[in-house]
Amino acid sequence: MTHSATALASLRAGSKLLCRSKVSLGVLLNAPLRRLRLSTGLAALAAVFALLGSATASSQPSELEAIQDSVIKIYTTQAAPDYFTPWRLLTPRQSSGSGAVISGQRILTNAHVIANASYIQAQKHNDPKRYLARVVFVSHDADLALITVDDPEFFTDLEPLPLGELPEPQREVAVFGYPMGGKSLSITKGILSRVEQQRYAHAGAYLLAGQIDAAINPGNSGGPVIVDDEIIGVVMQANAGGRSENLGYFVPPSIIRHVLRDAEDGVNEGFPDLGFRTQTLDSPAAKRAYGLTPDQDGVLVIKVFEDSPAQGKVFEDDVIVKIDDFAIAEDGSIKLSEDLQTDYKHAIDLHDVGDNIDLELMRAGTQLSLSLEAREALDSYSLVTGERFDQSPDYVIYGGVLFVPLNMNLIKRWGSDWSRSAPVTLLQARNQWSSPERSQLVVALQVLAADVNLGYHDWRNWIVDSINGEAIRDFNHFAQQLAANEQEYVVLENDNGYQMVIEHSAALASQDEILARYQIPSARSASLEPLEPQYP
Repeated sequence: MTHSATALASLRAGSKLLCRSKVSLGVLLNAPLRRLRLSTGLAALAAVFALLGSATASSQPSELEAIQDSVIKIYTTQAAPDYFTPWRLLTPRQSSGSGAVISGQRILTNAHVIANASYIQAQKHNDPKRYLARVVFVSHDADLALITVDDPEFFTDLEPLPLGELPEPQREVAVFGYPMGGKSLSITKGILSRVEQQRYAHAGAYLLAGQIDAAINPGNSGGPVIVDDEIIGVVMQANAGGRSENLGYFVPPSIIRHVLRDAEDGVNEGFPDLGFRTQTLDSPAAKRAYGLTPDQDGVLVIKVFEDSPAQGKVFEDDVIVKIDDFAIAEDGSIKLSEDLQTDYKHAIDLHDVGDNIDLELMRAGTQLSLSLEAREALDSYSLVTGERFDQSPDYVIYGGVLFVPLNMNLIKRWGSDWSRSAPVTLLQARNQWSSPERSQLVVALQVLAADVNLGYHDWRNWIVDSINGEAIRDFNHFAQQLAANEQEYVVLENDNGYQMVIEHSAALASQDEILARYQIPSARSASLEPLEPQYP
């Protein structure tokens, strides 16, 4: 074989190798290359192989092997509460996810992988043995969890993967994990296409997320997203609703680092909140109405919550124009880099609880500067409290009526299409602000048919506003009012004036019989303080 033939054969082999790694040498192998003179062929060949070596430097077998060894398969047995019958658990199910070894002999994974788990195991790459694991720290809002294995043998020869920085869009990334319950490690590649605030599917938090077009399937959850041998994300969910193929999201480094800082003392303070809500100012007329010039942008404050950092400092109709060094655009976005924009909320998420956050605002045409101390977010700013995990639901049975607090756990019990299938009255309640006077809604979920509740057997999903004329503050207040009642009748009323009337003595007298008939172990959840019933 001639030197020129050997060179071309080597080039084609190198081209095939690069194609498999999604790097094209087509430009070098087309017409210009074919016109290379024999005298310059070897020089061109050297240049090509230099490019080849550079393009594949981050995926050498030894380096790839090191990453593989640090990717863990996680097995869980999960038994979530049944919010339709809150004294029971749903049928336990087996599931699996992925994770990555990081510093401190910890495994970084998704919170939803280990949520409501009664048994957790970890398995190393190419090792059939499963090790008992336990949870170290959980942030359900960020959908991140840290677990560990107490057996010292587990971490032998496992190198922790470092945490990198978020790359610019259009960068190729690799996703490591164990999708679809497979025992073999899967590696898929894709492009980082977008970075912006997203509603996290697990707990509904609105946080920064990266979007990639790599294939993501059940079992991938918790696996690392890798660039240059560093973790730049944790896979958390495929595209919501499955409306697009090969579209998924990951938790980016800024959110991961926030959770790792939070985990240092073991106390989950979460992401701070300043206690106000805003709307965008896209309308030129609205800008003028609130004292802004055409070249000024910002967001309009529409609600300030009591007992929040903003109370007494920020007021409704203020316009927030800047948070720290981030100028806020009319659509509510801030610029993270030349090619990255996201919701201004991320400027607050970058802080820890206790930090001071600087604001610039316009008030009646006057520009003001102030600083607010970042505090833990309130339990809920809506009357419908957010989804909770790893805890039993609250409930009270009185007169055969099952009463529960309204939360997202209950609403999601209507299935994956809950936004359409859940009762409209419950869904609409999500748009109501909470307040110190009323921070939670109480629902008469169903009626366990008995003589004491004749006339109400078909009542269900009924929001209760008051008990014996007293407005209900929250579920604990409601339960206390029931237990301490001294009146002959308990009159429950909704916001339309409809009433449910139960005779108190009959409710107490029939309680044991109703519980036995419907095989219910207790009339109250264990989380509620037991109170002695009061007979009229």
